[in-house]
Amino acid sequence: MAGLQDKKQPIVIKKIVKNAGHHGGSWKVAFADFATAMMAFFLTLWLMGGTSDQQKAAISEYFQNPSAVAGTAQTPPASEAIGPGGPSTSAIDLEGALELYQEPTAEAVDELAERREQERLEDLKRQLEERIEQTPSLKDFKDQLLLDITPEGLRIQVVDRENRPMFDLGSAELRNYTAVILREIAAIISSAPNRISISGHTDARPYLRRNYSNWELSADRANAARRALIDGGLAGDKVGRVVGLASNVPYDQADPLNPINRRISIIVMNKRTEDAIRKEGMALPDEG
Repeated sequence: MAGLQDKKQPIVIKKIVKNAGHHGGSWKVAFADFATAMMAFFLTLWLMGGTSDQQKAAISEYFQNPSAVAGTAQTPPASEAIGPGGPSTSAIDLEGALELYQEPTAEAVDELAERREQERLEDLKRQLEERIEQTPSLKDFKDQLLLDITPEGLRIQVVDRENRPMFDLGSAELRNYTAVILREIAAIISSAPNRISISGHTDARPYLRRNYSNWELSADRANAARRALIDGGLAGDKVGRVVGLASNVPYDQADPLNPINRRISIIVMNKRTEDAIRKEGMALPDEG
């Protein structure tokens, strides 16, 4: 019996213990990939929102023709390598960007230059308005200083008031306070690169002097204003035109005798006006 017992094989029991808290990690990897892709997507949207049309067009050109040297592809386009039915070679649509970058037209350049010049003139107008409020010698006469933006540029008008004229009656000699006003104006407008136009105006009262009329008087007053502006620091070559218009362009058209019609008009000219004045001096083409 003892021999039989010795020949029995031992019984081995194998226990498999499962970890109840572990269900596999593949879903975590997939979720991480998804989160990364979403982050990259929103980052791309954010970056594209801050790019200009030209930058978008350049990106589009790169994806159509990638190369270290602009315009020189390292390999032929996919459509040529694979043939019909191959990948599309059209530019990526980037919210209205041009398919390929194009040089801006002359009209676009001129339009941009005009817009920037208009902004500079409006800023100059604000500077003048602030100077008038802050300078006693100007603030006392602010009702005689008229500022506006016209198609010709920034217009600054110094007008007569009853009992406060710029000139003595019938004279082209500036009153002292008028000279001070013009010198203060010169200190501001001299910082602008634009040239200026000066015109003198009278009211409709006839000037009773032999060989001297409102035409001569208005021109002499305009030149007196020019000299005062130069004394105030304006460069002489910035004066593009000085004219006397007599009473032909009244400020108050309903009352040609109104003192406000006696005025000096200074225009900080935009480029279009300056070009027009320059062309006036050119010889007319020979029609014969």
